[in-house]
Amino acid sequence: VQNILLLIAFASVPVLLFAKPYFLSRQHSSHAHHHDEGDEHGEEEEEHGFGEILIHQAIETIEFVLGMVSNTASYLRLWALSLAHSELATVFWEKAMLSTINSNFVAAFIGYGIFAGVTFGVLLMMDVLECFLHALRLHWVEFQNKFFAADGVRFAPYSFKQIIDEHSAAS
Repeated sequence: VQNILLLIAFASVPVLLFAKPYFLSRQHSSHAHHHDEGDEHGEEEEEHGFGEILIHQAIETIEFVLGMVSNTASYLRLWALSLAHSELATVFWEKAMLSTINSNFVAAFIGYGIFAGVTFGVLLMMDVLECFLHALRLHWVEFQNKFFAADGVRFAPYSFKQIIDEHSAAS
């Protein structure tokens, strides 16, 4: 199943690179043809040649492939952190608890203290780091890829204070 999905992903790149520009140019030429016959408002639309559409689509295809690789690498980082967490938990359990559990009560008590301290100090902090990285990844990778457009317009956050001030100034 993985190989089939990987082949589909690789096959989508030539489709994005060549088939989409072809259909876009056909759609644009048929739209321009209908526009010339039925509408004489004098509006001039920008003419798009096939080469321009192909170059634009090549840039979009490169961005799509890089985004796909970047998202995969981002999830692999989270997976590696989770795997390191699992392996460290196993090592701490084996070295601190299993080596002292068959000894006397004092050794087991000290082993449990070491295990609890190391687990809290290392593994819990790794969990916090993992949650932080996942939230950061979701915000910057997922959110920015979908909604952010660097169009030169300054971001203006929603502000209740500004709305109240404008309403009181209008009154």
